[in-house]
Amino acid sequence: MTVRRVMGIETEYGVVVPGDPAANPMLASGDVVTAYAASRGIRPARASWDYADEAPLRDARGFDMGRGDAHPSQLTDTEDPTLANVVLTNGARLYVDHAHPEYSSPEVTTPRAAVRWDRAGELVMREAVTRLATVPPGVNLYKNNTDGKGASYGTHENYLMARSTPFASVVKHLTPFFVARQVMCGSGRVGIGVDSRTPGYQIAQRSDFFEVEVGLETTLKRPIINTRDEPHAVADRYRRLHVIIGDANHADVANLLKMGSTSLVLAMIEADAVGADLSVRRPVATLHEISHDPSLQTKLELVDGRRMTAVELLWEYHDRAAAFAEERSGGQPDPDTAEVLHWWSTVLDRLGRDPMEARREVDWVAKLAVLEGYRERDGLAWSDPRLKAVDLQWSDVRADRGLAHRLAANGRLEVLVDDADVRAAVTTPPSDTRAWFRGACLARFSEAVVAASWDSVIFEVPGQRMLQRVPMLEPLRGTEAAVGQIVREAPDAAALLRALATAGTDAD
Repeated sequence: MTVRRVMGIETEYGVVVPGDPAANPMLASGDVVTAYAASRGIRPARASWDYADEAPLRDARGFDMGRGDAHPSQLTDTEDPTLANVVLTNGARLYVDHAHPEYSSPEVTTPRAAVRWDRAGELVMREAVTRLATVPPGVNLYKNNTDGKGASYGTHENYLMARSTPFASVVKHLTPFFVARQVMCGSGRVGIGVDSRTPGYQIAQRSDFFEVEVGLETTLKRPIINTRDEPHAVADRYRRLHVIIGDANHADVANLLKMGSTSLVLAMIEADAVGADLSVRRPVATLHEISHDPSLQTKLELVDGRRMTAVELLWEYHDRAAAFAEERSGGQPDPDTAEVLHWWSTVLDRLGRDPMEARREVDWVAKLAVLEGYRERDGLAWSDPRLKAVDLQWSDVRADRGLAHRLAANGRLEVLVDDADVRAAVTTPPSDTRAWFRGACLARFSEAVVAASWDSVIFEVPGQRMLQRVPMLEPLRGTEAAVGQIVREAPDAAALLRALATAGTDAD
């Protein structure tokens, strides 16, 4: 049993045109994508997205939603030619989604790698802002999840898991975990309610925007458990769990825990080893109540009648995961699993004693400490608009303006991945997933790559009447170890395709 699995993070960034509140966000987001693409010599028309295997209306509960019944925001399987959309040499996707620039990280296999390539996305967005600043008024970007006026945009997680796992078990065991997980991974927000109208401070940015327990939607009637069944892999073998309830994290430890603790719980679910039922009564209402209580004293009620805090429920999950890992590893869990379990227990210990003890590890606590400093210094009530301005500045992608970046630079946030590794991840793909082949092809044969997706790369080869599509349905193939020599030795795309054919393989 291990925390390792194929995973990744998608982040939509808040976009603002300074001095122009009426600016079209889709145009501004397009400028972000094209500005970054230009800085890297990427021509969007030559590295667009392959939509052939997209199926956003397929539901994990065993049916497909009709296109006529779907909200337009759900139809992500068709390309709008007016929206910028590129694939990067690190294997990531950079595009306009729901009027926001989105960075979808390449597939990785560990929580630490997820943190690394997620932070690489921040540098991508920072570069775009720097480029656009030369053409006033420029664009500002924010790694957050709400505009404070009633709109929310997502930070989604993806986890590859066994198709054989009953989806009902996923719903049963993940729902209470997600209700409680926010106390470790929430990013904090000034204001209560979807429009932040009620004064106060809460733990998570996204929680108030969730309305149902289970569903296919991602922008309306948001569910705690999303049922989109779009594996981007061998469909009868894998399921991609699409998690929409998380916040965008700046703190490395919180981001690591978000991905790692979830992966461990999924491992227990796959093995049917979670144990006694931890289901929560009124999960949606409880999700909101926990978020609204930074003291962490709110009690949730389990269906078996027990009452406990979110921290206490997370200890239940932690202890079961730790025992499971100990048993399955013979007492020697791998380093990635050990790291997640270490931080999981450390953060729960600190939150349980005094939440402020976790201000180096947890976003919402670190932000609250900064806000309380302003409140104490200037005598500010939670209704003061200056606190909302500080909240926004926290998530600014610019290194000299973003408060989270400044805290990390000053040693006030725990940093797990050093800056040099993050910078390298901006252009270098993970070596141990198919993202390596995707990214390497974009780096070496950019003129020949006309489109790509999570599970394909499409080439236009001189002398060939048809485009050549290389499938990549196995996420753990197409790695540097498997095809690196072939890719490096090929002088052009035609030679690459011949070599793959001669070797009796493709990227799969």
